[in-house]
Amino acid sequence: MSEKSKKKRSSYISAGESRRIVHFNRKVMRKLEKERADANKDEKLYITQMKNPDNVVEFDNVCTYFFTDVGTVKAVDGISFEIPRCSTVGVVGESGCGKSVTSLSLMQLLQRPSGQTVGGEIRFNLGDGRAYNIVNTPTAKMREIRGNRVSMIFQEPMTSLNPVFRIGDQVNEVLELHHPEMTKDQIRERTLEMLEMVGIANKEGVYKMYPHELSGGMRQRVMIAIALACSPELIIADEPTTALDVTIQAQILDLLRELKDKINSSIMLITHDLGVVANMADYVVVMYAGRIIERGTAEDIFHHPAHPYTIGLMKSKPVVGKKVESLYNIEGSVPNPVNMPNYCYFKDRCEQCVDKCAGAYPPVIRISDTHYVSCYRYYDTGEVGEYPRSVDVEELLR
Repeated sequence: MSEKSKKKRSSYISAGESRRIVHFNRKVMRKLEKERADANKDEKLYITQMKNPDNVVEFDNVCTYFFTDVGTVKAVDGISFEIPRCSTVGVVGESGCGKSVTSLSLMQLLQRPSGQTVGGEIRFNLGDGRAYNIVNTPTAKMREIRGNRVSMIFQEPMTSLNPVFRIGDQVNEVLELHHPEMTKDQIRERTLEMLEMVGIANKEGVYKMYPHELSGGMRQRVMIAIALACSPELIIADEPTTALDVTIQAQILDLLRELKDKINSSIMLITHDLGVVANMADYVVVMYAGRIIERGTAEDIFHHPAHPYTIGLMKSKPVVGKKVESLYNIEGSVPNPVNMPNYCYFKDRCEQCVDKCAGAYPPVIRISDTHYVSCYRYYDTGEVGEYPRSVDVEELLR
C-alpha cells in the first residue's frame, strides 16, 4: 500500500463510526450544558481558594476540548500557569496552538455546546479569601464577572464593534449592565472620561460616531475603553495589534502599559509577535499543540530558551541589519489534534532528541526558580514535577 493510501486510510471514518461519535457527542454536550446552566448550583461546587493569594488567576491542568463529527479535538490539554497581580503575562506560540482557546475558557466564551472545558481548575481571585473555579461556575455568575472584573480586547478591531450602534452607546452598555445604580448623565460622563483616557482627543465627536467613521487605530482605542470601563482586575488582550500598522501598534502597546499601571490591573497578552512580548511581558508562556512546553520570566525565555521549539522560534526571528539567504523555519508539521501521539508532541520535528524522548510525554521540569520546561534533555539536571493529565472523555458520562 502506498504512503498516500495509508494516510487516506488512517483518516477514514466509516458511517457506523461517524454515527457513534455524533451520538456520544450529543450525550456529553447535553450533560455538560445542563450542569453549566444550573444557576442554583451549590456554591461549594465552584467556590474554592487560591494557592497563592498574590495571583489574579491560576490555571491548573485545564483541558478544553471540541466535540466534532470526526472525533474530540484536544485544543487545550492539561495546561498550568499563573497570572500574578499587576503583571503582564505573554502567551505565545504558532497559530492553532491553543492561545485564544485558553483565554476564551477563562471568559466562558467558547463556541458551545461543541466547545467545553472538561477538566482542571481556573481559579479567579475574588479578593476576599475566596475564588471562583471558572470551570464549574454557572453562566449567571459569569455574567457578573465578564466585562466587570475580567475584560477582553478582542482580536480584530475592524469587526469587534457593532456597526449599527454609535460608539457612545457601545461603551455605555458595559456601565449600564454592571453599574445599574449610575444615572444616564453619570454613565455618559464616565464614557467620555474613558474615551479621553485612551487618547481620543475629539471625545464628544467620537461619542456620536459609528464604527465605520473611525480608523483601525481609533477603533482599537474604543475597544480598550470598553474593556477598561469597569476597572477590571484582569485584561485579556488577544492579538491587540492585529491589522494595525507599526506606528499605531507601538501607540496601542504604550497605552495598554500606561493604563494597566493606572488602574492596577494585570494583562494576559496573547500574540505570536515575539517583539511585542519582549517589550511588554514580565512572564512568558510558550504553547505548542495545546500544551505549555516552556514558561518563565521574559529574561528566562528570551535570553536562556530551553525547549527546542522555543529555540526554533527565536532563530526564526528576522534580525535588523543581518543579511541571510533565507529565514530559519522549523521542519515538519503539528500532529493531528484528533489523534495526538502519547510521546512528546514536538518529537517528530525536533533536532535535539535524546533516548528518553521515545517514552511518554515529558513532565514539567524546573530548571531554575522561575524557569520550567517540558523536555527530557533536562530530566537528569532539573527538578522533575507533574506530568500533564488529559481527560478521558468516555469518563464524562460515568
